[in-house]
This record gives sequence, C-alpha cells and structure tokens, in this order.
Amino acid sequence: MLNKIVIAASVIIAIVEGLAPGVVPMAILPLLLVLLGLVYGAVAVDAEDPVAYLAVAIAIGAAGGADVLGHIHAVGSYLDAIVDQIAVVLLSGAVTIMVMRAWNRLSAADDSD
Repeated sequence: MLNKIVIAASVIIAIVEGLAPGVVPMAILPLLLVLLGLVYGAVAVDAEDPVAYLAVAIAIGAAGGADVLGHIHAVGSYLDAIVDQIAVVLLSGAVTIMVMRAWNRLSAADDSD
C-alpha cells in the first residue's frame, strides 16, 4: 500500500513541478521528490538485487538529461520537464539502494568477526 501511495504522490508532484516549476515556494516540491525517492528505494526495492530498478533509473535519467522528448512539437518540453522530475525520484531511490547495500556489507563484516 505504501508503494502505491509513494508512486502516486511522486507522479502528481512530478507533473506539478514539471508543468509549473516554482509554483510552491522555497523548493518544497523538489525536496518532496527526493524524499519520496529515498522512501521508495528503501521500501520497494530489494537492495541485494536492484538491477532492473537501476537500469530503469539510469535510462530515465539519461533520457531526461538528453532532452529526448523536447523534439515533440508543442508538448515535448513539458513532457521532458516531467521526465526530469521522475528522474529525480528514481535516482534518489538509487542512492538509498547504495546506502543499504553498503550498510548490509558492513553489518555482515561485523557479524563475521
């Protein structure tokens, strides 16, 4: 249930921030996107087998960074802005996975001593 809430909130916030950047003062929405990505990475992704998630995160991040959708007339720049915000969520989740894997490795090393 938490996964669905995080995904829905992420998509809604990404659309709002992509279509009307700065509509909420003090950069609250980008901060919420990062926090939602951190939560999603911790709750929904297996830190020991994150290959599919990381592949999607890298692909979306690259597509957003390359402004791929910007070539579509009239709506491309808006779609690209939304994809950029989704990339923020996914890459934040990747940071969570990295931290969880490091924590698991360090915890396993402590247990073997």
